[in-house]
Amino acid sequence: MVDGRRGDGPPDGRPAIGLSGLTKRYRRGKGWLTAVNDVTLSVPPGQVIGLLGPNGAGKTTTIKMIASLVLPTAGTISLNGYDVGSQRPDAMRQIGAVLEGSRNVYWPLSAWQNLMYFGRLKGLRAAEIRPRAERLLTDLGLWERRNETVGSYSRGMQQKVAIAAALVTDPPILLLDEPTIGLDVAAARTVKDWIAHLAGDEGKTILLTTHQLPIVQELASRIAVIRDGKIIADLPTPELLARYAEDRFEVRVPIMHNGFPGLLPPGSRVESGAEATRILLPDADQAALHKVLDGLRAAGIPLRSVSQAQPDLEEIFLQLIRPGSGDGRAADGRAVIADAERVR
Repeated sequence: MVDGRRGDGPPDGRPAIGLSGLTKRYRRGKGWLTAVNDVTLSVPPGQVIGLLGPNGAGKTTTIKMIASLVLPTAGTISLNGYDVGSQRPDAMRQIGAVLEGSRNVYWPLSAWQNLMYFGRLKGLRAAEIRPRAERLLTDLGLWERRNETVGSYSRGMQQKVAIAAALVTDPPILLLDEPTIGLDVAAARTVKDWIAHLAGDEGKTILLTTHQLPIVQELASRIAVIRDGKIIADLPTPELLARYAEDRFEVRVPIMHNGFPGLLPPGSRVESGAEATRILLPDADQAALHKVLDGLRAAGIPLRSVSQAQPDLEEIFLQLIRPGSGDGRAADGRAVIADAERVR
């Protein structure tokens, strides 16, 4: 290995990814556009963090600054203790990246040639690259077509090659910007499973951006939301979801096709899912809840679960980024940005 610390994590308990006061301004006409505004994040080794935001919020600019593709106007970036500005070669050896809207690999080359090229680019010898390239292409279902040009592949296969190229040097940190964009359901599932494997089994630190919020809710242990270049929320995923729990009950029953005539109070909402039906009662009235449960029991409708209603990540995200939502505080006024010590 070129770098003796590759995969070992940063020394002295320092973060895998450290951003401090990160800012990027672009000239626009006679003025300036601030794409990223004083972003500070500390991501410990082995954590999957979802960086979410609407289009134009600053997500991709932030990732490109971390990857040293865009120079920041102000602020610092460290990767496993290496400063991206002053120790760029060592810092870049810590990361693999799949960037949205970019040709992450060379289409005229075969998948095998791409992996050999990117491995050598990071300083590895061919003998080090070959076994890992073979395993990656085999695991991703590309081995039989490894000698075909990437330009002849489907969009999903091209994205798999991009992921393999990002992983071929076994970097401890992965930057994944919309890794499932343009993929069909099967290919997106493969990529999602790979992210889970890399985080859970190999202990990679992963910074993930995507508009497919169920993937983030499933994979990320922490979520940061960026809006207009500023971080407006930064919490462990369960805590963020809990802060938006609603003061009403949710009842789940098996899939129903005939509705619930006369069983539900006015204002109830019924949502049919693939595996169960979700009944949202209008408030947290205990008497009303017991009346509904008694009615379901009398009608012979089995109960799956009863819990406090909790919106999914998509609902919370839309609340945070909607116009006029201020600094991203929850409905009870509590700030959604956690204390630094609680998230590091």
